[in-house]
Formats: sequence, structure tokens, C-alpha cells
Amino acid sequence: MRRVREELFALLEQSVKKAMKGGFLPILTELPNFIVDHPPQEEFGDFASNIAMVLARPMKKNPMEIANAIVQNLPESEIVATAEIAPPGFINFRLTDIWLHEAVKEAISSDDKFGHWQIGQGKKVQVEFVSANPTGPLQIGNARGGALGDTIAKLLEALGYEVEREYYINDVTMSTQVQHFGESLEARYLQLLGYDVPFPEEGYKGEYVIELAREIVNEYGDAFVNLPPEERRQKFIKLAREKILAQHKSVLERFGILYDNWVSEQWLYDSGRVNQTIELLKQRGLTYEAEGALWMKTTDFGDLKDEVLVRRTGAPTYFASDIAYHLYKHERNYQFIVNVWGADHHGHVPRMHAALKALGIEKDNDEWLKVVLYQLVRLVKEGQTVRMSKRAGEIVSLDDLLDWIGKDAARFFMLLRSADSHLDIDLDIAVKQSQENPVYYVQYAHARCCSIFREAEKRQHLALSQYQEADLNLLSEEVERRLMKSIALFPEVVRESASKFAPHILTQFCIQIADRFHDFYERCRVLGEDVKLSAARLAIVRATQVTLRNALNLLGVSAPEAM
Repeated sequence: MRRVREELFALLEQSVKKAMKGGFLPILTELPNFIVDHPPQEEFGDFASNIAMVLARPMKKNPMEIANAIVQNLPESEIVATAEIAPPGFINFRLTDIWLHEAVKEAISSDDKFGHWQIGQGKKVQVEFVSANPTGPLQIGNARGGALGDTIAKLLEALGYEVEREYYINDVTMSTQVQHFGESLEARYLQLLGYDVPFPEEGYKGEYVIELAREIVNEYGDAFVNLPPEERRQKFIKLAREKILAQHKSVLERFGILYDNWVSEQWLYDSGRVNQTIELLKQRGLTYEAEGALWMKTTDFGDLKDEVLVRRTGAPTYFASDIAYHLYKHERNYQFIVNVWGADHHGHVPRMHAALKALGIEKDNDEWLKVVLYQLVRLVKEGQTVRMSKRAGEIVSLDDLLDWIGKDAARFFMLLRSADSHLDIDLDIAVKQSQENPVYYVQYAHARCCSIFREAEKRQHLALSQYQEADLNLLSEEVERRLMKSIALFPEVVRESASKFAPHILTQFCIQIADRFHDFYERCRVLGEDVKLSAARLAIVRATQVTLRNALNLLGVSAPEAM
């Protein structure tokens, strides 16, 4: 695939130079950048280029005329079957099957490295995701962030980067949420011991709070009853943090996610980093005082309004601690970082870029911080929305979701749509063992590939010993070509998914190649009497199996060998 694209670029450049030399096109000293890519619809060909339209302005000619001159002067090539012109000036290439055969062979020989690149050259990057408050179980929104973040990390690893996964714990003890949670846990603890105490008006009413309080009663009995109220509350905040974080780690591992680093916001305060950051901003003349608060001049760096760093109460804002956190990230020499945030963080993005520009970490059009925002998830069961409210106690946790549909379905469905679109997960479809369930459909395609090889071994079919050197020119059916084309596209899909931080591109590809494989399976007999044809078809099956397995691994979804 990479060689094909490079050869098409070279052919087009040679053609333009030949056309200019022959007087068919005006002479330019340098060619502008142009694109060679796959057309939006397969009927337009295998590849297409916009070179004629790019040349239209500098050459002051109609792009259709330029395209015609380019096609007329194209050098002969073993990979190009036809070159056709389409309005308003596209050049569409239909290729010989050489590139498809090469892709099949590459998939078989590269095996678990098929689809991998060396673009990253081992450079260190970081992906931070989930980063929930330690005030309750992880919810399905966290699950979407988890699936996105972990898959983006896997995709960047496939590009050749060294990736660190990080969880930022929003655990500042003086935050409103943490305080409310501590008060809720304290009240439930005392109630379980028989004390008549009111429940906080702003407390967390979830059943999980009672369960956590019961766990503390079982471990410590009434040891905290006679402590001074504030000391008792701080004790509960600390215990709650430890237990909730243990729950988070456990369910994330169940979801297939392991982190390299866990960084505490409270540590940023305790280590003095937050105060040091505020002083640094002051020293650089980036702050001013107004209305009793300390502000940062973020509008000087592209933000829509200046932001508060220190409230009139003297307490630093979340923005201040987040700047300190990102300075800590920068100290660790990442090539770039990716933050996966919920859509409610939309307003936080420009202020963080402004802060990084103010500190000289970023420049215009050179973002060190990449942000992926994801929209809400809605669960649907029997046609009805599954309601949830963390504070009211009607919570649907990640644990619940995994109990209902399992890790594979949960991850696959979370990655089905673009992060910036709302996502509905139909729980009834997610547990079906039919083609209506996309993850089952894709996994079944992989299992089918494996079963064909098991059958070949069982029958001691001669094609089994020949498929790696098979004559792929024998593959003449359109369904075979379409399947090989998907195999050939896989490395490009990985690169695009990674570079755009868009795992849904890979998920949709999985459905496409599974669809093409099932179609091939129904129409083409693999293990037949013609040994040479069977060997060629076995080669396609092996390449498909490698492609599906590698794609599913990148999504964090298992590739079963039997179903």
C-alpha cells in the first residue's frame, strides 16, 4: 500500500514534467502539494488524485484540460490498469491486482506486526483518560472515555510511539465534591451504627455509599465514633479515596485497561507545585488582581475571557492546579500529550492552550496538547432509556455494563461512533449472537477463518502446505478482490485512526472487512478439488484472519478462534 501510493505520486510528477516539457502544460519551477488517496466511492476506482485542480490556479488553466494532459503523458506502469478523468478534474486510477497480492503476502509474513508503522520512532507520548473524581463507581460515561483513551494509546503504539497511560486523580480534599462525599459517608457510617444523624442535603444518596460505609463498619467497628467531627470527616475522606480508587483500578482492569501512572491532584498541592506555578505566572507578568481574585491574562493567548487562578477566598482554582499538572507533564519530555475529556470540558480547552502558549510550551498551530472530547452515552433496553443519576443513587456503573454485555461488546460499542457524536447502546442487541450484533459479527468472521484452517488440517488438504507461496493470480472473483482490497487498506486505516485520534474509523473498518469475508465465504469454496485455487483462497483467509485479529487487538477486543 505504501509503495503503491509512492509510485502513483512519482508517476504523476513525471507526467506533469513531461507535459510541461512537451508544451502541453505551462512550465512551473515547483509543483504544489497534491493528494493521492482513496476515492469516497469504490466505483470511482482504487485511488484518486486532485493534482489537476491544485495546478489550475498557478497554471491558469481549466483543471479538466490539465487532467487530460496529465493522463495523456502518464508513463507506463505495471500497477496502473486505467486512468480516468472525472469532473471537476479528478484523476481516478484503477490498478492491476499486483498491489492486492502484495498486501495479502505482507499480511501473512508480517503477522502480528501487519498494520504497524515506525512513524513514532520510539518517541515518548502520553495519553491521559478517565481521571474521575474518587466519589463513586465509574459510570458509562467514564467507560466511553476509557475505551477511547486506551484504544488511542494502542493505535499510537502501532505507529511506533512509546506510550504512557495516565490517570489524574481529582482528589483535592477541600473540593466541594470530595467534601460532600466525605459527609455522606460519615452520615451513613453513623446511621449503620444506630446513631440518628441527618443525611447532608447535598449528599450522595447512592447505594454504593451505604455499601462503602458498611465495609468500614466491618473493618473498624465504632473506632471513629468518638473522634472530633472534623477529624472523623477527614478520616472518612481518606478511607473513601483509597477504597474508591481500588474499585476504579479493579473495574478498569476488568475493562482491559492498565495504567502506567496515577497522579494525584492533592500531591500537586502537597508538593508545592500549585503555588510554584502561580508564582511563576506572576513573575512572568501573566497575572493581575481584580475583584479580590488573581486572574491570568489568557485572552492575550487566544482565550475568549481571562480566567481566575486564585479565588477571593485565597483558594486556587482547578485551572491553576491543571496548569501545574501540565507543567509536570512537560517536565517528563513527551513529544505530545493526549487528554481524553468529556464534552463538559469544552470550555477548558482554549484556556489550557492559552496557558501553554503563555508558558512557551505551545505556539500557534503547533499544539503539544491534543484534546479528544467525547459526548454522552445513553443505554437503551427494550426500547427504553436506562435512567441514571450518580447523586440520586440510580447509577449505572461500568461494573453493571460489564455484567450485562461483557468487555468485548462494551468496548466495541463504545468505539462505534465518532467521539464527538452522542452514542446509544442497545443492550438487547449487544448480547445477541447474530449478525445484528456488530461485535459478534466481526468476531465470528475471525473464528470462521480459524475454523477453515482447522478443517484443512483435519482433512490434510494439500493446499495447506502451499498457501504461503500460492499463485494469487488465480483469484478472479469480484468478492475476492473486494476482500483483498480491505486487507490492503488496513495499514492506512490504522494510520488514519491514530493520527486523527479516531478509533471509530478502525471499528467501522472491522465491520466492513467482516462483511466482505462473510460474502466471500458464502460465494467461494475454499477447500475444493483444485489445489492451486484452494491454496490461493487459503492465503486470503489467513490474511483476513491476521487483519481481523490485529484490528480487534487494537480495539482491546478479543479475537476468538471458535464460537
